[in-house]
Amino acid sequence: MALGLLGVVLALLVAALILTTAAVTSHRARAAADLAALAAAGRATATAGDVCGEARRVARLHGATVRECQADGFDVEIEVAIRPPGAAARFGEARARARAGPERPLSSAPVAAARARAPAGAAVSGGGVRTAR
Repeated sequence: MALGLLGVVLALLVAALILTTAAVTSHRARAAADLAALAAAGRATATAGDVCGEARRVARLHGATVRECQADGFDVEIEVAIRPPGAAARFGEARARARAGPERPLSSAPVAAARARAPAGAAVSGGGVRTAR
């Protein structure tokens, strides 16, 4: 009886360890994607160098592989992947996407609709309606 209970507890601990490893790998992938996108966008604004090459270099420093890199002017979108170690690798790669670059302009349609609904004297921007106090 005790040996069976010990086996169940051990199996649950191993499962928790595997899931924790997968979650940590997912967080590492997100961090690597963010840093690679920021480095690539920084390269795009500073020089006309290899933007995606910079993203690959930074991702590699964080244990990730760039799966996709798209650069459009100062805008950079990156997808990276990290294979979890050990038994968590059965779940496949942890993938993450990130974008870095100048703020994208919002569509003017929501702002126009907000202005039409706003009370008199209210300020309307892309973030919504602010009433004057």
